[in-house]
Amino acid sequence: MSIRVVARHVLLATLPLLLGIAAGWGFAVTQGSCSDLVGLLLAPMCRGRQLQYQILFHLWGTGAGCVVMAALGAWLELRRLRPVVGGEPPEPSAV
Repeated sequence: MSIRVVARHVLLATLPLLLGIAAGWGFAVTQGSCSDLVGLLLAPMCRGRQLQYQILFHLWGTGAGCVVMAALGAWLELRRLRPVVGGEPPEPSAV
């Protein structure tokens, strides 16, 4: 197995993780602090809710990454197998 094939499989395996991290990071960057959003009195409760939403963004980002990875992997396999399947048909043998 060549290093190129191994690198492709490693990249495809890390894609869902990278998309999940990117989704959680994007949510964390776009949200302000809890004390700015709801005030000092409700900030501890807001922080817990904000972490729940961030975990949901991680989950959905990883799920989307799995779907993208499955589609990309299937496309790459079909592309790799197409020349083998589309070859010339074997000549019939004379019986």
